[in-house]
Amino acid sequence: MNWLRSMVTRLLIHRNNFNQSMSNIRVLLTGGGGMVGRNVLEHPAIGEFEVLAPRSGELDLRDFSVVQAYLRKHQPDMVIHAAGKVGGIQANMREPVSFLMDNLDMGRNIVWAAHQAGIKRLINLGSSCMYPRNHSEPLREEMVLKGELEPTNEGYALAKVVTARLCEYLMREDSSYQYKTLIPCNIYGRHDKFDPAHSHLVPAIIHKIHQAKQSGQQAVEIWGDGTARREFMYAGDLADAVLCAIKNFVTLPIYLNIGLGHDYTINEYYQAAAEVMGYTGEFVYDLSKPVGMARKLVSVERQQAWGWTARHDLHEGVKKTYSYYLKEHQ
Repeated sequence: MNWLRSMVTRLLIHRNNFNQSMSNIRVLLTGGGGMVGRNVLEHPAIGEFEVLAPRSGELDLRDFSVVQAYLRKHQPDMVIHAAGKVGGIQANMREPVSFLMDNLDMGRNIVWAAHQAGIKRLINLGSSCMYPRNHSEPLREEMVLKGELEPTNEGYALAKVVTARLCEYLMREDSSYQYKTLIPCNIYGRHDKFDPAHSHLVPAIIHKIHQAKQSGQQAVEIWGDGTARREFMYAGDLADAVLCAIKNFVTLPIYLNIGLGHDYTINEYYQAAAEVMGYTGEFVYDLSKPVGMARKLVSVERQQAWGWTARHDLHEGVKKTYSYYLKEHQ
């Protein structure tokens, strides 16, 4: 048992030394202008680090030479890759080529350039779209690439899978490079996209119900029958998980789901938004419209063992998001 005690002691010393030096590290956050990036930058603990958060005009992640030059110039100690082309079902179905190519180029370029620059620590943000479709049970981290992807966002999912696998392969070839992937469930919140042509479910619901309330519409349309289940987490909680991952990088697993551990039906999201927003009309169903997976729920067993839990419930998250919507989009 002496060898085990010695190994644990070394790990604790390494972790403590790492954590003590965290305030001195320079973090490159890609996607600083997106929803996830902005929520990370608004987190109270972000001031503990020196953060670089260039917009796409300063750092075009689709251009490998530009990424290489930026890393050589600024020499960050850690990279948080949160950039991406994102959108809901309509956008993914309308533009599969750009959802594949843009996300593939951004992911490959930042990960490979970081490796070439000798940056040892990287946190990549994946997506629950990486998991196989039509699983009724919670999706565990080892299930990536264990089945057919959802066709309505396959291009986006493929790009996320490739980037995550590249991180894993680099670690496999040289363990001094610690490139780890967080796999969040669906996200909504402050700085979201509310235009139905580009938005995900929750912001689209908020926009639709607000418009119906303002114009006196007595009914709001729901795609499908409303029984499909989804897991949506408030973006401020994902930001909290990212900050926790930076501070506890040594203990962070190679793959880690970030989610709620429970989901809701589409109908329940509409009902919650209506309650928060004071809408009293009816809901009608268009059964001809696509709805995607019947269910997509991530397992949080590994997340709970790691020691992190989301803080916002559905009504609280919708309330904060609607408040942001009223302030910024009216």
